[in-house]
Amino acid sequence: MSQNSPKSRAEIRRGRQFTKKKGPFRRIIKYLLILFGLIILFGAGLFTFYAASAPQITRSALSSDNSTKFYDANGQVISRLGSQNRDYVKAKNIPRTLKQAVVSIEDRRFYKHHGVDPIRIIGATISNITGSSLGLQGGSTLTQQLVKLSVFSTAASDRTLKRKAQEAWLALKVERHYSKSQILEFYINKVYMGNGVYGMQTASEFYYNKTLKHLTLPEFALLAGMPQSPTLYNPYKYPKYATERRDEVLNAMVKNKVITQQQAQNAKSISVKRHLSYTHSKAQTAQRTSKYIDSYLKQSLEELHNKGYKQNSGLKVYTNLDLSAQKKLYNVANGTSSGIVYPSNRFQIGATLVNPNNGKVLAMQGGRKIKVAFGLNRAVQTGRSSGSTAKPIMDYGPAIQYLKYPTYQPVKDTPYTYAGSDKSVMDFDNKYQGTITMRKALVESRNIPAIRTLENVGVPDATKFLKNLGMSFSKPLELQNGIGLYISSEQLAASYAAFSNGGTYYKPYLIRKVVQPNGVSHAYHQKGKRAMSPATAFMITNMLKGVMADANGSGTAAKVSGLFEAGKTGTTQYPDDYINQVPADSSMDSWFSGFTKNYSLAIWTGYDHQFKANSYITPTQTTIAQQIYKSVMGYISTNKPNVDWTKPDDVVATDRGGQTEYYVAGYPGTVADNSSNQTDSGYTVDSGSSSDNTTITQPRSNESSDRSDRTTESSQTPTTQEPNGDGGDSSDASSSSASSSSPDTGGNTTNNNGDSTNNSPDSNAGSGSNNDTTTTP
Repeated sequence: MSQNSPKSRAEIRRGRQFTKKKGPFRRIIKYLLILFGLIILFGAGLFTFYAASAPQITRSALSSDNSTKFYDANGQVISRLGSQNRDYVKAKNIPRTLKQAVVSIEDRRFYKHHGVDPIRIIGATISNITGSSLGLQGGSTLTQQLVKLSVFSTAASDRTLKRKAQEAWLALKVERHYSKSQILEFYINKVYMGNGVYGMQTASEFYYNKTLKHLTLPEFALLAGMPQSPTLYNPYKYPKYATERRDEVLNAMVKNKVITQQQAQNAKSISVKRHLSYTHSKAQTAQRTSKYIDSYLKQSLEELHNKGYKQNSGLKVYTNLDLSAQKKLYNVANGTSSGIVYPSNRFQIGATLVNPNNGKVLAMQGGRKIKVAFGLNRAVQTGRSSGSTAKPIMDYGPAIQYLKYPTYQPVKDTPYTYAGSDKSVMDFDNKYQGTITMRKALVESRNIPAIRTLENVGVPDATKFLKNLGMSFSKPLELQNGIGLYISSEQLAASYAAFSNGGTYYKPYLIRKVVQPNGVSHAYHQKGKRAMSPATAFMITNMLKGVMADANGSGTAAKVSGLFEAGKTGTTQYPDDYINQVPADSSMDSWFSGFTKNYSLAIWTGYDHQFKANSYITPTQTTIAQQIYKSVMGYISTNKPNVDWTKPDDVVATDRGGQTEYYVAGYPGTVADNSSNQTDSGYTVDSGSSSDNTTITQPRSNESSDRSDRTTESSQTPTTQEPNGDGGDSSDASSSSASSSSPDTGGNTTNNNGDSTNNSPDSNAGSGSNNDTTTTP
C-alpha cells in the first residue's frame, strides 16, 4: 500500500490528533520534572553550604564521655557530671547480644547504609505525616545519633535544618573513617543511662552490679532501650515503662531475626526489677562529686533544664558560684567550728547568697547533714512562712513608696481586730505601746503597726510592690500576709538586694554562660528593673540598720562589728490546735535576711516535719539563723569595701528627739490613717476614702514630737506574737495556695485563730489568708 493511500492519510490525521491531545499532559510532566530538579539542586546547594560550616569531629570527641562540666565564677571546674562514672569497654569485649539489641531497636539497617539511610528518612517522614509509627524507627541512624552526642547540643532550640544537614554530613564522614564495629563501640560507651551514669558497661555495674559479659537477655534488652529516655525507663522509679521499653526491644530483636519468638517470650516473663542492685558500689552519682556544691549544683541543673538543655549534652556550664563563700556556708551549716550549737541533726537550714548589684546567686545551702541532690532544696522551698521578714517588702516599703511615709511616721500599737472577724493581732510581748514611730515599730518588729500600715497602703498596692520584686502569687494576698509570706530564701535575698542597691530588682540566676560541644556559646545576665525609688530603698535600709544595731532591735545577734549592714528577723508560731503540744514560746520557723552593699543573704531555719515530736524551736534557738548570717557575712566581707549607704538628694534628714529621721522632699509631714480625719501634732492631715486621696498640708511648726503623732485605729484581724522580741502574726498570713499539708499532718492544720495553714516543706509559693500560723519577727 502506498504512503499516499486514503488509509495512510487517515492514520496520519489520527496520530496528529492524538499528539495534540497528549501535548498539555506531557508539558505538565515536563514542568514538574524541571521543578523537582530545581528543588534537588537547591537542596544540594543548601546542604553543601551548611556542610561547609560543620564543626570538626575527632576520634577524641567520638570516644570521650558526654558529661557536662560545671565551672565556678573563677572558671575552675567544680563538677563533671558522668565522666567519673564511666568504664570504657572495647568493641571486642562488648557481648554480641548487646550489639544485636542496640542495632535492632535503634537502626535495623545499620550494616547496610553509609551513615545516612534514605529509606529510613522516607519512612520516618511518612510516619510523621500519617501519625502512625507503622513499626518504623526514627529518621536518624546510629551514626547520626553518635555525631549528635559528640559535637552538638541536645537543646530543643538547636533542632534546625542546618543542624540536621551538618549532622548528616558528619555521619557520612564518620562512616568513611571508622568501621561499623568502632562506631558501635563509640555509641555504647557514650550514651547517657540515667542516674548520672554514662556508657552501658558502667550502667551494667550500676543497675546489676556486674559487667556486661554476665548479663542475661532481658537485662541486655533493658540497657539497649534506655538511651531513648533514661529517666522514664529507670527501672527503680518507673518499672512499668521500663518493662514496656524492654519488651519493645525484644520484639525488635525478633523482627530482626537475632532471637526467636520463644526466647523473647521467656525474657518477657522475667520481672524488670529482678536482680537490680541497690548498692551501686562502683558508680558515683552527681551529688557525690563535691559535698560543698550539692545544693548549688542541683539548682543549676534545674536552671539548665529550664533553658532547654539536657545535662547529658557535653556542655560547659559556667556558673556564678563563689566557691569560697559556698564552702563557708556549708561548713557553718554542717560543722562545729563556727561555735553555733544546733539542737539536732534534723534541724535544717535553707540559705541563699546573692550579689545585690546584678542578681548573681553566689552560694546556696539547701540543708544540713543531708544530700540535697536526692531531695528537697530548702533554699528554694516556698512552703514555709517568712514571718516578719515580710514587713519591709509588703508593709513599710510600699508605705514610703506610695504614701510617702517618713521614718518617724506615727503608727498605732493598740488593740486591733481584723475587720469582720473576732481575730486580734498581738505583739511578741502581748503588750501595747500606744502611738510609736514607724522606725520603732520596724526595729522592734511589732505586728500591729505593720498590719495597720498595710491597711493604709492597701493590699493591691502592696501586691504591686511585691511584683516589682519578682514575686507573684496564685491567689490574692490579704492583710495577714503583711506579717508572713510563703517565699523562698532565694526570693527574700533578691528582694532585700533591691534595698541594698538603691531600688533596682535583679532576678536571681546561677548560670552565666553555656558552651555547646560545637563551640556555640550562650551568655546570660539579668537586666535590672526599677522596683522602688532610691528614697524608699534608702529609708527602709536606714531603719533596718536599727534591727541589728539598736539595743531593742530584734536582730542584734546577727550584728557584725564595724560592718555597714541592715537586716530583718522573722519567726512563726504554732497554730492554736497544736500550741498546747509544745513548750510555751516555741516557734516553727526562724528567719534572718540581711545585706551590705556587696551581699544579700537570707536564711531559714527549722524542721522539715515541724509537727513531729521535739521538732520545735526554742526562743534561744531562734537566733541560730542570725548566728549563721553573722558567721558567713563576717567571713565574706573581709577585704571587701565597707561602704555606707548615701542619702539620695530627694531625702531630707531631720532631728526628732535626738534621732536622725528622714522624709521625702515635699512630704515633710506625717500621714494619717485613711479611715478618719485627724490632726497630727503640728500637721494638718486630711484623709480621703483611699490612700491615694491622703493629702498633707505644710506644718504650722517645724518641731513636733513624734510620740504625740496619732493615727486612727483601724479594724483588722488578730494575731499573737512570739515573745522573743520578733514580731509575728498568729495568722502566719501567707497563701492558701500553699495549703498542702505537712508530711506529718496529712492535711491542713489550724492555728490559734482557726485558720488553715500550710506547713509542707516542699509546697509551692502562694498567697491568701487561710494559713494562719503565728509569725514573729
